[in-house]
Amino acid sequence: MTIDERIAKLDEKKKQIEAQRRQLMARQSKEQRAARTHRLVEIGATCEAVLGKPIEKEDLPKLRAFLEQQEQRGHYFSKAFNSMPAENNLKGI
Repeated sequence: MTIDERIAKLDEKKKQIEAQRRQLMARQSKEQRAARTHRLVEIGATCEAVLGKPIEKEDLPKLRAFLEQQEQRGHYFSKAFNSMPAENNLKGI
């Protein structure tokens, strides 16, 4: 095998490895998006369960303002999450 043939073979392997890397990166990105979507759905479901009614799109600014106020007034929301063990954060929901 000549040097040029060996170089060509290595270039081909490099292309294959780069393609595999792109596939893995795409899979990782897809899994991360799915996990985020699942988390957001769970958060929305939890809010609806606590409120006892569906949260409509027009309710979102009020919900956001409420959460921001809680943080500005004393970080109540953050403190609540940091003071509870993770398994108790969604207890009863």
